[in-house]
Amino acid sequence: MQGLLPYLVRRLLWVPVILLAVSFIAFAITRFGPGDPVRVAMGQYSDPVVLERVRHEEGLDKPLLQQYGIYVKNLAHGKLGESFTYRNRDVSEVIFPKIWVSARLGLVAMLIVFAVGVPLGVFAALRQGTWADPLSISTLLVFQSIPVLISVPLMQIVLVLKLHWLPAAGWGGILDTHIVMPALAISLPGIAGVARLTRATMLSVLREDYVRTARAKGLGEFTVITRHVVRNSLLPLVTVVGISLATLVEGAFFAEMLLGVPGIGQLAFQAVNGRDYNIILALILILTTTFIIASIAIDIAYTIIDPRVRYERREIG
Repeated sequence: MQGLLPYLVRRLLWVPVILLAVSFIAFAITRFGPGDPVRVAMGQYSDPVVLERVRHEEGLDKPLLQQYGIYVKNLAHGKLGESFTYRNRDVSEVIFPKIWVSARLGLVAMLIVFAVGVPLGVFAALRQGTWADPLSISTLLVFQSIPVLISVPLMQIVLVLKLHWLPAAGWGGILDTHIVMPALAISLPGIAGVARLTRATMLSVLREDYVRTARAKGLGEFTVITRHVVRNSLLPLVTVVGISLATLVEGAFFAEMLLGVPGIGQLAFQAVNGRDYNIILALILILTTTFIIASIAIDIAYTIIDPRVRYERREIG
């Protein structure tokens, strides 16, 4: 763990730079994008004089760089601005309850991904050369190729209309049956990806000399697999955690819309349709920050799993 503090300091110093670049690009796109958020918020039959007054109050009549400067100044004080869609409500009041919903859904989906994907990958690797290996991989590829827009209606037909096992839509919390379908829809493609990578890394590790040495010493097959093979196969899976975050967020957008889950996916669609630029900007910044933190955590996890990896080497690589 030597060199952890300097490494963290170097990485964290880049965070404001990255966030400023991302926020400026997103800010410029929203300002030059189609649609007028004030007109959308005020309705179709609003008074032009009132529209101009509201634009002036919101600072939308100022030059782009001046608008961005005001936004960054407010952001430095912890203010994300007011929502154009939700009248007289700060963006933080709207967005953080939605993030809490999506975070719980994403946590359940990620647990399913790794709890199912890793054992399936181990099973396929240990059954190489038998009928079970190509059958399992082919089945996983089928599930990986089905997008959320297709899997959700299929599950609704089978699990809701035919079998009457689950409610059609809605949200009741992490322990409610409403979470089953969105969690499955989001996690199915990820399960396939994790299982295939686990199988590939397992097959590579099984050929290593230390595995043959462990078997030659008389260790049981279960001990060899759990202590030597699986542990050394975890390193590439750490990177998959970051990739899975991106996959889960992408899938959550559609799953939440189709299944009525009041999370950030549903909020993002509403914000885009309503030209609620402040909510869009807040979502972009929060997601960017999440991925940066996840990237740093993954690099640290590398050194915990494999002490041979050093922070300087990870940073150069």
